[in-house]
Amino acid sequence: MGAIGPVRTLRRIAAAVGDLAVPLLCGGCGRPDTPWCPTCDRCLSDVPRALTPRVETGAPVWALGRYDGPLRASVLALKEHGRTDLAPVLGGGLADALITLARWGDLPAGRRMLLVPAPTRAAAARRRGGDPVTAMCASAVRGLGPRAAVAPLLVTAASARDSAGLGAGARAANLAGAVRLTRTPPSAATSSDSIVVLVDDVVTTGATAAASTRLLARAGVEVAAVLAVAGV
Repeated sequence: MGAIGPVRTLRRIAAAVGDLAVPLLCGGCGRPDTPWCPTCDRCLSDVPRALTPRVETGAPVWALGRYDGPLRASVLALKEHGRTDLAPVLGGGLADALITLARWGDLPAGRRMLLVPAPTRAAAARRRGGDPVTAMCASAVRGLGPRAAVAPLLVTAASARDSAGLGAGARAANLAGAVRLTRTPPSAATSSDSIVVLVDDVVTTGATAAASTRLLARAGVEVAAVLAVAGV
């Protein structure tokens, strides 16, 4: 559970600073003169943590860590403050976690892997200049190799209200019928040679993951695991 190697740390920092317009403040702690500091990077180097959400999701749930400190700050900076430079940083952490889960045997090794971003409302994605979770998945895929791909299959209907502040029951009721498929799942998503992982930024009650895995199951897609940047 120690810090990742210096080469990988430098690679993440280089990815974060790739856009020269990015302010040189650490997205995790606000330290000046770096977009992502080695201290915050240690939050991404720990082993993934198993979560037990209040709502049964139908698949094992994992997170890079708790929703506090640098993980919370970086997710909020990416989603609400336009820090798109953090998508490669968090995506790299997701890729590392998936590799670790495969090494542990919690995910089958040697198969094609499809990352399905958790649903979001189209209006929210437009406001943010794109869906942050999809951007993280795209960065994770680059770290996983040619047998990994992103499959954006889900969207949340505009009629669903913002779930912030809602409890488990209210979140589940809010999402009932609101998570929808954007298209017919590709054949790779239903193949026995593929692993499908649902990816989200934060897991709170598990209601979004549960609604998503149920809908995908009805479409013939079995979700092997849910992976989030952070869990509450």
